[in-house]
Amino acid sequence: MRIDRIELFHVAMPLLYPWKTAYGEDAEIHSILCRMDSGSVSAWGESAPLAAPCYSPEWGGGIFDVTKTWLAPKLLGEDIETGQQLQQRLAVFKGNPFAKAILDNTWWALKSAVSGIPLHTLLGAERDLITVGADFGVMDSVDALLAAIDDASHQGFARVKLKYRPDWDESMLSRVRAAFPNETFHIDCNAGYRILDTDMFKRLDEYDLAMIEQPLNHDDLLDHAELAAKIKTPICLDESINSVQLAKQALRLNACGYVNIKPGRVGGITIAKVIHDICAEAGIPCWVGGMLESATGGAICTALATLPNFLYPADIFPSARYYETDLGEVPIELTANKLGQPSIRAFNEIPKPNPDRLSRWCLQSHVIS
Repeated sequence: MRIDRIELFHVAMPLLYPWKTAYGEDAEIHSILCRMDSGSVSAWGESAPLAAPCYSPEWGGGIFDVTKTWLAPKLLGEDIETGQQLQQRLAVFKGNPFAKAILDNTWWALKSAVSGIPLHTLLGAERDLITVGADFGVMDSVDALLAAIDDASHQGFARVKLKYRPDWDESMLSRVRAAFPNETFHIDCNAGYRILDTDMFKRLDEYDLAMIEQPLNHDDLLDHAELAAKIKTPICLDESINSVQLAKQALRLNACGYVNIKPGRVGGITIAKVIHDICAEAGIPCWVGGMLESATGGAICTALATLPNFLYPADIFPSARYYETDLGEVPIELTANKLGQPSIRAFNEIPKPNPDRLSRWCLQSHVIS
């Protein structure tokens, strides 16, 4: 499949309300949309690292520049038949997984469009419906959080994820668990703590959490392994796993009991699938995380989440959860699985962005042809 043209768009998508985490808050989501052409066929992909280098060392404006200057020209005019070939061509450039994911995700969407085969089928899925969870960031009050959880519980969500940070921590969790003794909860620390906080994490064992997501530093494995040996609650690694090598090392160190795989964070669908397979062989369950992408990126995440070792409900959200109007032409919507739990069905075609909204929210664009 020859890559004839690549077009990049750096967009800022306004949220309904700020998304607050341990590293700060975002009022809009900075993302890079990519259109890739092969002959007369085109497809779209997305990678959303956020506006500032707080979740990871990458950021929206940075990955736009890296991709237009270095990565995309490396692929232009080349015949690329597999995701591994694409990754090999980009391997000379160190790191930059969110930037590489722009091109890898779009290449997979293009392969789907050229072949006429839905992306989840191309990846080897045997299902087209995934269960999703409810997520709540830091809110204005615990009472507001309890009301939101109550609503999610009545909707039948299979689990609830709570952002957790030093000023929104044990006291919040204590009230939540007291109000909802039977719900499945896990907390996401977004690398907000250090190994010196081990005693606090030991106390959290009493709350019967499904997992503690990314408790320690974003580039740490050794301290996570030490913490995992000292607490009963499983650790899930997110920010710390941004390559196949780090995934293998984390498993060797017994640093985690779950892995959250985000296509953007690891370098694209190609790498995400390899990490999924490694974890499956090791008996470590995975789940797909999201970065509040538009429907374009959300559909790509949904396709990935149909693979068999994604066993925990995904962080993929209906468009109406965070956006008044999604950038994508076709929004992501909830349906229900056989148990009545909120779920999302995989798309047969990856949604394209709406041209008017793309123009309105675009900060910069560039064509490589």
